[in-house]
Amino acid sequence: MPTLGYWKIRGLAQPVRLLQNYVGEDFEDVQYEQGDGPGFSRECWTSVKNTLGLPFPNLPYYIDGDIKITQSNSILRYIAKKHDLLGKTTQEIVDCDVMLENAMDFRNGTVRLAYNGDYEKLKEDYFKNLQPMLAKFEEFLADKNFLLELIYLLCELFYWSQCYSM
Repeated sequence: MPTLGYWKIRGLAQPVRLLQNYVGEDFEDVQYEQGDGPGFSRECWTSVKNTLGLPFPNLPYYIDGDIKITQSNSILRYIAKKHDLLGKTTQEIVDCDVMLENAMDFRNGTVRLAYNGDYEKLKEDYFKNLQPMLAKFEEFLADKNFLLELIYLLCELFYWSQCYSM
């Protein structure tokens, strides 16, 4: 059974969890919990990270037999490919990659805003720029019916996870 490891939050692992549940893949969900403040110890992770055989120890990680992956988008791609959901043609795969990476940019912008001490000052700019960014997504997807199915399986899970967190 594959193992997914991440902090005890939704964060970058939530789209992976959603995809694994969507495809019906059982997995062990290893969650690391930071210590209390003000130090927020990461010892629970740092004490094991170099014992897992990961080429680039990081969270999230995914171990499926001899396959050991870090980075959330790499994990999503692996699971999608394993279940034949990544796309049939080179163009479909490229389009899905483009959307997935733009979803990550969207997520990163949202996280930067949410965790910034100047939230009240920055939120107006963020929301002003949000509509044009979402319009670009809509324009890109308008003529890609095949991609809408792939997006549902990969990217939309990512977007949903981020929108849910907002």
